[in-house]
Amino acid sequence: MSPKLSWLVLVAIAVAFFAFDLSRFFTLANLKAQQQAFGIYYTRHAALTFLIYFVIYVAVTALSLPGAAVMTLAGGALFGLGVGTVVVSFASSVGATLAFLVSRFLLHDSVQSKFGDKLTSINEGFRKDGAFYLFSLRLVPIFPFFVINLVMGLTPIRVLVFYIVSQLGMLPGTLVYVNAGTQLAKVDSLQGILSPGLILSFVLLGIFPLVAKTIVSFVKSRRIYAKWPRPKKYDYNLVVIGAGSAGLVASYIAAAVKAKVALIERHKMGGDCLNTGCVPSKALMRSAKMLAYARRAKEFGFRSGTVDYDFKDVMERVQHIIKKVEPHDSVERYTDLGVEVIQAEARITSPFTVEIDGRTLTTRSIVVATGARPLVPPITGLDKIKYLTSDNVWELRNLPKRLVVLGGGPIGAELTQTFARLGSQVTLVEMMDRIMIREDEDVSKLVRKKFEAEGVRILTGHKAKEVRVNGDLKVLICENNAGEVEIEFSEILVAVARVANTKGFGLEELGVTLRRNGTIETNGLLQTNYPKFTAAGMWQVHTSSRT
Repeated sequence: MSPKLSWLVLVAIAVAFFAFDLSRFFTLANLKAQQQAFGIYYTRHAALTFLIYFVIYVAVTALSLPGAAVMTLAGGALFGLGVGTVVVSFASSVGATLAFLVSRFLLHDSVQSKFGDKLTSINEGFRKDGAFYLFSLRLVPIFPFFVINLVMGLTPIRVLVFYIVSQLGMLPGTLVYVNAGTQLAKVDSLQGILSPGLILSFVLLGIFPLVAKTIVSFVKSRRIYAKWPRPKKYDYNLVVIGAGSAGLVASYIAAAVKAKVALIERHKMGGDCLNTGCVPSKALMRSAKMLAYARRAKEFGFRSGTVDYDFKDVMERVQHIIKKVEPHDSVERYTDLGVEVIQAEARITSPFTVEIDGRTLTTRSIVVATGARPLVPPITGLDKIKYLTSDNVWELRNLPKRLVVLGGGPIGAELTQTFARLGSQVTLVEMMDRIMIREDEDVSKLVRKKFEAEGVRILTGHKAKEVRVNGDLKVLICENNAGEVEIEFSEILVAVARVANTKGFGLEELGVTLRRNGTIETNGLLQTNYPKFTAAGMWQVHTSSRT
């Protein structure tokens, strides 16, 4: 059945339910009035009564119609506490699961397609801890069960998990209502069943799973740290390794709340963003954009537009921009903020100690923000030449006449267009069937069309195989479906991806969990398998993006 037809059927059932006033059969007054008749029928037709009751209960809950509370009281009045609890427990769980499936079938895909980007963290939370959340909600009867059923259908929680947790979580509330049903004559209203004290008890039950989870996490944490001797005193509240974007922000915030912070950087303050990434690339792109505007002078009402420039001057301007921004990320500034900046190689020797130049720093917490480096694929002959990456391309002072760019991701794409606008003959080589593979297909097509209009040669579906050098002639050999393609070049820029800097400073020896792509595995709070050991930075996602 299609979703549209399913909607029509559900709406028709709801309209009929209220149009024919079927809700009058699911009232406390009607239950009391018919209690004796129901009892007589049950005495004569026990099995059929069980079946009819079960089917009606499942239908009411599956269709999210009013009446489940009265049906639960009826279960107690008809079957007694023991049998009634069993019947109601299974009927309510089956009905709730059917309502969950209806919500998932009719609403899940449309909600996720419209709001998926905003629900990412929620979805991830339910994949990991959905059972805890559902159990807590089920234990507190003040939350409408039909709302829980429908909302849970929009999450990625598994059907079997939903059913089992619902059966267990609804059991305490079921017992209370079924027991009230056994004393039906004393029940004046549905609201009277739950006293303030009883509601408080359920609330305490509801938060128990979360409290239990916190206790378990605490015990696990103690167990993880048990093999490491704790320092008698700590030199720092926080040690941050890496003075790139993530490390600088972490240090800044910690110092702002008066924590004692050490920031360790082995190379340049500012990391990739300042020195080889965001700042220089945007500065160079701005210069190239000015040239592109000059060539399009007629589009803006000018008869002509020419720019006389020297590539060396353009690259010197890039360095000037870096110097201009540099003070914001400098040792002096962060020292003034209260951060102790240490320029040295760091090695983590325990969850509480970091070694630098033979000196051991003790710390309560550690942030690893060591960044990433360009990934260089194993291409035969590439190591025989001086190839360019996003790290060293800024050293160029002569414009490459023929430039080959390997990789059609964000870095490769932006440098392709930049050098093409500056006057290089650029060939972009991408192994996949389109550039900008992480973007929507229409975006890829638009970018490709623009690049080709600016003179870029784009070879998608081409895998770089070998670099051959014959005197001054350098050739890249690529494979495609038709065979081999030879591309002559004067410079080659490798921009296929970036790889995390996670090796060589103690993570392996410590047993910090790494993902398959080499990045550090963290939870939603960026904690590693050592809770006081945090990892942050662009390298958490294995991508060629700068951000």
